Amino acid sequence: MTKTSQFLFFTPSLVEKDKTITFLDYLLWSAYFIKAYYGVLQLYPARREKWEGEATERKSTASHGLPLLHTRALMRRTPANRVFAVVYCVSSWLCYITISCSTPFRSIVSLLILLADAVLAFMWVTTLAFRMCPTERQIFIEHLEHYAKESNYPGLDVFICTADPYKEPPIDVVNTALSVMAYDYPTEKLSVYVSDDGGSQLTLFAFMEAARFASHWLPYCKKNKIVERCPKAYFASNPSWFPETDQIKGETAVKSGIISHDYMNSKQELEAFSRWTDGFTSQNHPAVIQLRVSATMTNAPVILTLDSDMYSNDPRTPLRVLCYLLDPSMDPKLGYVQFPQIFHGINKSDIYGGELRHVFQVQMSGMDGLAGPQHVGSGGFFRRKIFFGGPSETPEMNQDQLTSKSIRSKEVLAMAHQVAGCNFENQTKWGTKMGFRYGSLVEDLYTSHQLQCEGWKSINCKPKRPAFLGNSPLNLHDLLNQTTRWSVGLLEIAFCKYSPIIYGVRSINLLSGLAGSAQFRLNLPTGLRSLVFHLCIPFPWSLWTRLSGVHIIRGTTVRWWNNQRMWMMRGLSSFSFGWIEYFLKSIGISTFGFKVTSKVVQEEQSKRYKQGIFEFGVASPLFLPLTTAAIINLASFLRGIALVLKQGRLEIYFCRCC
Repeated sequence: MTKTSQFLFFTPSLVEKDKTITFLDYLLWSAYFIKAYYGVLQLYPARREKWEGEATERKSTASHGLPLLHTRALMRRTPANRVFAVVYCVSSWLCYITISCSTPFRSIVSLLILLADAVLAFMWVTTLAFRMCPTERQIFIEHLEHYAKESNYPGLDVFICTADPYKEPPIDVVNTALSVMAYDYPTEKLSVYVSDDGGSQLTLFAFMEAARFASHWLPYCKKNKIVERCPKAYFASNPSWFPETDQIKGETAVKSGIISHDYMNSKQELEAFSRWTDGFTSQNHPAVIQLRVSATMTNAPVILTLDSDMYSNDPRTPLRVLCYLLDPSMDPKLGYVQFPQIFHGINKSDIYGGELRHVFQVQMSGMDGLAGPQHVGSGGFFRRKIFFGGPSETPEMNQDQLTSKSIRSKEVLAMAHQVAGCNFENQTKWGTKMGFRYGSLVEDLYTSHQLQCEGWKSINCKPKRPAFLGNSPLNLHDLLNQTTRWSVGLLEIAFCKYSPIIYGVRSINLLSGLAGSAQFRLNLPTGLRSLVFHLCIPFPWSLWTRLSGVHIIRGTTVRWWNNQRMWMMRGLSSFSFGWIEYFLKSIGISTFGFKVTSKVVQEEQSKRYKQGIFEFGVASPLFLPLTTAAIINLASFLRGIALVLKQGRLEIYFCRCC
C-alpha cells in the first residue's frame, strides 16, 4: 500500500578512486532525463495537459447511433514510459554485471546489501506494469437519458460498515448515510444498510435521530440543488441556521455514552433498546446487517460499499456509474466501478504522507489499462451477481419473492435475521466462493483479486470533483498501526494459493499479475539500508552505490520529502512488525486481529496537525525500531566526524556511503 522505492541496484563493491564515466553511465543518465521530464510534467499539470494532450487513443462507446456515454484514453506518455523501462533495465543490468564481475564480494555486509537490492529491484520491476497502459476516462452524464429513463434505473443498495463507536463516531457514520441518501437517484430504488459489527446502541440511537432529520434534510437538498449533501460538511462551509438540527439529541447522547429513556418517542424504540442487556458484548450481540441480508429485502443489482467516514461529495456519482453499466457496448465481464479514495483536511505539507497519491493516481490509472483497479475498501459500485461466481457461470440474479413484499413485513424481517446469524454461513460457500472472501485482514484487495482471477474486470472512475471524501490519520501512531494491519493482510495474500505473482499471472495476464504483486511490496530492505549506510561511516565497510531516478508525483517538494520520510519510517516500523506478526500467526503463536483505526478528530489535535506539528500519539512498541535507528545513525555520524577530525581524511568516509 505504500510507494515503491525508486532506488534500484545499489551494487556493493570496493570504491574505485579513479572511476571514469562510461557508455553505460550515458545510458543511465539518458533514462534519468526521460524520467525527470515526465516528473516535471507531473509537477506542473497545466503544462502537462498542453504538451501531452488528452490521449493517443480514444475509443468510442457509441452504439446504434446514440451519443457517447464515455470515452477511454491511453495517455500520451505511455511510449516514453516503455522506452524508459527498457533503457533503464538494460543499462542497470549491464552496470551490475560489469561491476560485480570485476569486484568480488568481501563481506557479509556486501551480501546483505545485494539481497536488499535484489528485493528492491523486483519491487521496481513490478511497478513498471502501472506505466505500460495508463488510462484516463471521460463520461457524459447528459447523454444518459438517451439510454434509460429514471424509472428503468437499476436498484442500488448502499452498505456502510462500522465497528467501534468510540473510534468511529456514530455522528460521522450518520453523516455518511445522509450524504448517500440524498443522491440524485430515484428514492424508491435506493436503500442504505449499516453493518455495525460492534452492535452499539449509540449507533442505533444516532440513526433513529438521523431518520427524523432526514425527512427535512433530503427535501431541502433537492429543492435548493445543494451539491455538498453531507450535513457536517455543508454546515462547516455554510454556517447557516437549520431549525431541525436543534431537535437532534443524538450528538449529546453519543458524547455522554448514555441513552436516556427520556429520548425515546415510542414503545418500539424502548423495545429495540431492551435487547442490550448486561451480558451484551461486541462479540455477542443481536444480528447486524450483512451483504446477504439485502438479498432478502431489496436485492438491488448494484451494490455500493463505503467506509463509515467516507461520505459522498457528489450527488451525481451513481449516474456516472450508470454511464458504464447501462452502455450496451460495454464488456459484459465488467464487474465493478472503483472510485479513488480522496482525503479531506490534509495539511499543506502532508506530514504523515496520508494522501497516498501514488496509490490512487498512478497505480489505479495504470491498472485501469489492464484488468482494472482492485477494490480499495470503499467507493466501489459492484454488480451483485459477481459475488456468486465468474462471468461464464453466473446466471442473471432473479428477484426473490420476498423482495416484492414490504421490508417491514414479519416474513422479510424473520428471513433477514436468519441469514444475518453467524451460523448461517456454516457449510456454505459464503466467504470462500460467495460474497466477500475471508482469509485476510485486507479483505477488499483479497476479494477483488479473486474476482479478477475469475474473469471479472473493473474500471477506474476519477472525476474532477471527488466522489467521496474521508479522513486520514492525524498522528504517527494511528498511521503506523493502520499500515501494520495492512502489512499483515498483504502478506496473507502474497503467500496464499491465490498469490498474484503466481496465480494472478496464470489466471489474468503477466502485467496484471505484476501490478497485483506491486500492491504487496513490503519494504523490509529499507530498514537494512537505513542502518548499514550509517554504520559504514565509523567502520571500514566500503559500499559503491548508484542512485536511480526518483519518481515524482504532482505536488510540492516538501510533500515529496515527507512521502519519502514516511515511506522509510513505515519500512522500519510497520512492515517489520507486519512480518513478525505474520510469522507468529503462521505458526499459531499470535493473531494480530482487526484493529480499527481511530477516526475521532479532536479539536486541539486538528489544530496542531494543520500547523504541521508532528505528533506521535500514544506510547507504542511501533516506535522502537525508529528510535533504535535514530540512535545508531546519530552515534555513527558523530563517530564519523570524530574520525575525520582525528585523521583528516574526509574523502574515505564520504566514499564509504556514496
